[in-house]
Amino acid sequence: MKHIAFIGLGSNLANPSAQVLQAMQAIDCLPETRVLARSSLYRSAPVGYLDQPDFINAVVRVETALAPLALLQALLALEQENGRTREFQNAPRTLDLDVLLYDEIRHHQHGLTLPHPQMHKRAFVLQPLLEIAPGCVIPGVGAADAAMQECRNQQLEKLEAAFAGTGRLKNDA
Repeated sequence: MKHIAFIGLGSNLANPSAQVLQAMQAIDCLPETRVLARSSLYRSAPVGYLDQPDFINAVVRVETALAPLALLQALLALEQENGRTREFQNAPRTLDLDVLLYDEIRHHQHGLTLPHPQMHKRAFVLQPLLEIAPGCVIPGVGAADAAMQECRNQQLEKLEAAFAGTGRLKNDA
């Protein structure tokens, strides 16, 4: 059975734009998973720990047969392959991948909460999400565009629109 999930991507180390774009391709290569749409890249200020470089963020919509926890585990493996370390909360990172939404489910177990518990408070998640899913509703929260209005004071800079759209990444020629 195929499911629709949205994944948040972020990086602020080791050529962040390239990290995010490479991660989009890697996600498209996960078993039983394909990228259906990807947002533009956005630059955002760090949250929590502020003494670090700005982040590059994006969101992809995927179709997957992986269960939510299996998808998360695959994403965590991609983070590790890209040199992700977890020195302290909100530390700089080469790659950060989060399952934001999975179908319309609300779910909580150790290590995975759906929808992502902070997504509705972060412009760097909501704006790219709305770019590829304009009518998106966050279960238990409501319309993503209404949540984005609450984040309008957060600075966000759209960097790259050329990668927005639909289609498989590895066949984009």
